[in-house]
Amino acid sequence: MKTLTFAAVLLASASPLLAETHTIAPGDDAAERLQEALIMAEPGDEIVIGAGRYTLTDGLSLDVDNVTVRGEGMDATILDFSGQQGAGEGLLVTSDNVTLRDFAMENTAGDGIKSKGADNIIYHRIRVAWTGGPDPENGAYGIYPVESTNVLVDGAQVSGASDAGIYVGQSDRITVRNSLAESNVAGIEIENSRNAVVENNMVTRNTGGILIFDLPNLPVMGGGNVLVRRNLVVDNDTPNFAPPGNIVAGVRRGTGIMVMANDAVTVEGNVLDNNPTAGIMVIAYPQPYDDKTYNPYPRRVAIGENFDNRSGYEPQFEGADMLLAAFGGQLPTVMWDGLGENAITVVPSLQGWNVGVTGQGVGLEGASPSPATFAAFADALDRSQVGATADLEARLK
Repeated sequence: MKTLTFAAVLLASASPLLAETHTIAPGDDAAERLQEALIMAEPGDEIVIGAGRYTLTDGLSLDVDNVTVRGEGMDATILDFSGQQGAGEGLLVTSDNVTLRDFAMENTAGDGIKSKGADNIIYHRIRVAWTGGPDPENGAYGIYPVESTNVLVDGAQVSGASDAGIYVGQSDRITVRNSLAESNVAGIEIENSRNAVVENNMVTRNTGGILIFDLPNLPVMGGGNVLVRRNLVVDNDTPNFAPPGNIVAGVRRGTGIMVMANDAVTVEGNVLDNNPTAGIMVIAYPQPYDDKTYNPYPRRVAIGENFDNRSGYEPQFEGADMLLAAFGGQLPTVMWDGLGENAITVVPSLQGWNVGVTGQGVGLEGASPSPATFAAFADALDRSQVGATADLEARLK
């Protein structure tokens, strides 16, 4: 009886007891050995990639639950895709409970790391870079979790993405924190997602810093309940280098934080400096659409105390000279296009302006800019629901 009981316990907890560590070292066939380890891994296994530079010509993939892929540091373990064939991502993860930590991906032909339908995923101290700097030929996304529940991005560094450095799309329960997004078109994007917190990040030298928005015609709709707090959003002055036709190709150079077509977003405690077009922008989706489920307007966006040293001094708008003259050489911190009921509330200490757009999809034609008087700050956020769950934190220890 004791033997049977022990066997049952052993089978029930087989993954942790039988977990293996697969160690990959630099050298001949290292890329093949790494992909083989990713394929042969069993739940609970750890794949340790030693320090060094690894040259890869094909993308990698992982489809096994509960696996950790660990390097020896984002500047020590470097997966170099400069010679990658095709346009796929560097690493594709399609399994749950995966931890990625302490390595770098450079110069992937497509996205850096994409995880799709991968619940409970952690990106920790991951660096993704296109080392030649901003270029429309660079991959679209650096860190790219999509269609997932429970996502934690912590201590990451991403530069050179031709769309977003860190993009989380169509997902729920998200934390993006302590990360550096530099010289991308968009630093951090939260798109068609709910219950996210974006905090304590450095977002600089992008075209736009932090973008929270919804788009039509996607499998998951209705983003909202997002908290953006305590980020440094400075010097976002890189000209837009997104390929033509990309939605972010319309982001104005020098946008600090933008909220578009989203519900219940709170922006507070951020430091904004030297964002030439606007410190904080709240707008409706500007393009035509045919998705009857889509709401193109911002709703219940609450702007709390934020510190803005110098934004809106070189706005990338038609008639910028007249705008600057009207506002004394620098636009107020908060820009609202004027569309949407209960669109925006603001603390009294921040000044704003209303673009006075005449309708959704009309653009700036016929707009009547003026100083804005906003309703008093009213936080609609459910703070108990934002962010990744605590069990992900435990996996970082």
